[in-house]
Amino acid sequence: MLVTDRDLCQGRCLEDVVMQAVRGGVAWVQLREKQLPTRVFVEQALRLKERLAPAGVPLLVNDRVDVALAVGADGVHLGQQDMSVPIARRLLGPGAIVGLSVERWEDVEEAQDLEVDYLGVSPVFATATKTDTKGAWGLPGLARIRAYSRHPLVAIGGLNAANIADVVRAGADGVAVVSAICGAPEPQHAAVDLVRRMRAATSSQGEGD
Repeated sequence: MLVTDRDLCQGRCLEDVVMQAVRGGVAWVQLREKQLPTRVFVEQALRLKERLAPAGVPLLVNDRVDVALAVGADGVHLGQQDMSVPIARRLLGPGAIVGLSVERWEDVEEAQDLEVDYLGVSPVFATATKTDTKGAWGLPGLARIRAYSRHPLVAIGGLNAANIADVVRAGADGVAVVSAICGAPEPQHAAVDLVRRMRAATSSQGEGD
């Protein structure tokens, strides 16, 4: 999953960076906009959805259920301070993708009974793109969640080519990256490399089972 950050795109068109990442193998895109007015956010989401739809890549909206509804997005990613999962699920319907960030062990326990499609383990490592969290889980924390939770896990926070294999081996079913793609000189090549490393780690796990 690519999580967008227009500042890290360094003046490049956000949609172009996203589509380069998709050509490199990104499977999901999460549009995250913390500062945009609602109208501009909706317009951005519509443009991105129009470009992602032909590629069959789901568009998730970070935090904003209203924006997801307005543009017919495939789902949302919710933080602990956002709309509750049951209400978001009721509004979006059973077919929508609903992800939830977990930042404390209590979040993991409470999520066990929630109908979410994945948990965003946030952050695995300290990162400048997520500064409002309760501290990093680290690989041991990720492994502990994997041993407990019934949900798929998407790791986020400080992930890059150097540590993505370790994160997969610790129990992540998927990974979400921000700066590793948005800040890369060539987003497509960065995505190709990350996907290759992730698949290699997944394959080596299967061979060891």
